[in-house]
Amino acid sequence: MEVIELDLNRTVDTPVHLTLYDTFAATPADGADVHELASNPLAGKVVVYSWDFEETRIQAALANGASGYLSKGLPAAQLVRALHDIHRGEGQVFQGPGGQAKSSLGDWPGREEGLTQREAEVLALITQGLGNAEIADRARLSVNTVKTFIRSCYRRIGVTDRSNAILWGLDHGFFPDHKRVRPRQ
Repeated sequence: MEVIELDLNRTVDTPVHLTLYDTFAATPADGADVHELASNPLAGKVVVYSWDFEETRIQAALANGASGYLSKGLPAAQLVRALHDIHRGEGQVFQGPGGQAKSSLGDWPGREEGLTQREAEVLALITQGLGNAEIADRARLSVNTVKTFIRSCYRRIGVTDRSNAILWGLDHGFFPDHKRVRPRQ
C-alpha cells in the first residue's frame, strides 16, 4: 500500500484505497460529510481519525459508511497496522493505548502553546470565520461551552478579541490550505 497526498483543491480523479477523514475542525464523523465521502467511488474505504471515542458517534460514523474508526492516540506502528487491517476488512475500531483516544505526543496545532485539543479545534473554527453558534453546532457543544473554550484559548495565546485570535490562528497554521474532497455529483 502506498500513501499519497491528494491535491484537495481539485477534483479527485484517481481512485484511492483508503481516505482518512480527520475530524479536527471538521464536522463530526457521525454527520452527512462522512456519508457523502463514503459514497464517492474514488474515495475507497473511509476511515475516521478522531480523539472522540463516544460509542454512539462511532456507531453512527460506521452506519454512515465509514469502514473504520481510529484513535489519534495510536502510536505510528499501530496506526499503520490498523489501516492495513481496515483495508483488508479485518477490523473497524482501533482505540489508543488503554482505550484512550488522547495522545501524549504533539499531535494537534497549538499544543506547544498550551492549547488543549478542544481549544485548538475551536480556534481553528474561529480562524475559518465561524461564529459561536456555528462552532457549537459543528463541535456539538453548547454556545456557553464554546464561549468558555474561547476565553480560555484567548488567555493561552495572549489575545483579547476575535480579530486578534484570527490573526494568531492564521500566523500559526490554523487555517486549512486545502478544501475537503467532495463526492462527484
